[in-house]
Amino acid sequence: MASEKPGSIEQEQDQSLTELEQTLLSMENLDRASPEIWPEKYPGMTDFINSFTPPSTVKLPYSRQLNQEDQNYLHQLAALPTAGLISKVKELHDIAYQLGQEESKEVTRGKYLNLFKPRRQK
Repeated sequence: MASEKPGSIEQEQDQSLTELEQTLLSMENLDRASPEIWPEKYPGMTDFINSFTPPSTVKLPYSRQLNQEDQNYLHQLAALPTAGLISKVKELHDIAYQLGQEESKEVTRGKYLNLFKPRRQK
């Protein structure tokens, strides 16, 4: 069997796919401490307010109809070769990572300025 021999084409393709998968691996640690930073002022208030909002009026962002510009962009992405699509995903990952870093800096800044402390009633 040719696929079991060292140095075969199939083995090289498997190895290149493994290397590609490792470059896409993200070791980012997502800090989900937001509820601790911004606790509800009155527990249960969010559920109470949501009980008055009918679920049919809430439109999810991905449920809207695609306009012509969106359809053209989807066709452009579909026409990309695999390497081009991977580079686009990496580009989006980098942008998301940068936004996360900026958000982390702003939250830290807010902590130092005591913006998240509950105000005392006099």
